[in-house]
Amino acid sequence: MTQITRRTAALLALLGPAIAKAAGRGDARSSTSATVQPKEGLEMTLRSTGNEKIAIVIYDHMTALDVIGPHYFLARLAGAKVEFVAKSLEPVACENGLVLLPTASFETCSKDLDILLIGGGTAGTLAAMRDAATIAFLADRGSCAKWVASVCTGSLLLGQAGLLRGYRATSHWIGRPLLKDLGAIEVNRRVVFDRNRATGAGVSAGLDLALALIQKLRPLEFAQTMQLLAEYAPEPSLRAGTPETAPPPVLAEARKLTAGFVSSAREVARSAR
Repeated sequence: MTQITRRTAALLALLGPAIAKAAGRGDARSSTSATVQPKEGLEMTLRSTGNEKIAIVIYDHMTALDVIGPHYFLARLAGAKVEFVAKSLEPVACENGLVLLPTASFETCSKDLDILLIGGGTAGTLAAMRDAATIAFLADRGSCAKWVASVCTGSLLLGQAGLLRGYRATSHWIGRPLLKDLGAIEVNRRVVFDRNRATGAGVSAGLDLALALIQKLRPLEFAQTMQLLAEYAPEPSLRAGTPETAPPPVLAEARKLTAGFVSSAREVARSAR
């Protein structure tokens, strides 16, 4: 079981005043208003525990950050059990060479999941979309999981498994236009919730997705504290993170680099239909 570590406890003690201030301020992006709590109340909030079963699906040549980002936050849910799940227990080589070790296989993964989450990629995602075992696993566990989530082009895998038909969803900007071929409703937002489906945009949006999920599972102050301890406060200096803000020549080159993936993914999606 995941517990709050000694290091986290020490940081909480050092950052107590800042945490209290953050709790009183609230998150401007949240619809829930935070109130200043007594010291004992906030401590109880930070000790909130559960027994969630969380499966993060990994596969060859996926984008590692799609799942490592969410894992950072979800693994801090005290009482939760987080597993990396793959077809087998063999090491999984992500794109760019990072290797992840599965802790469960499709056969041994819990059937009553609280969260089923999958990331995306390019060539690896195309291969997974064509892999019957991967799609069958997603369809099976996704049909009964309390929350079904994706990051980046992982939403195409959920769509391929029939889990996004009639649902509003997002994806990496190169994948969003493909969602309609999988029966989903394309939404241009960083994180999209529709009933028990939660989808995130490209790669870095996995951090936002995980924090949003934590707010569904724990008090707001718990999520705020996790954000504070991670010092997650992006200040991008390039203004090139979306098609809307990127310089036209950069966007044009990025479209060229991803054209092959988009074409192949559309072919796979339409074949499935």
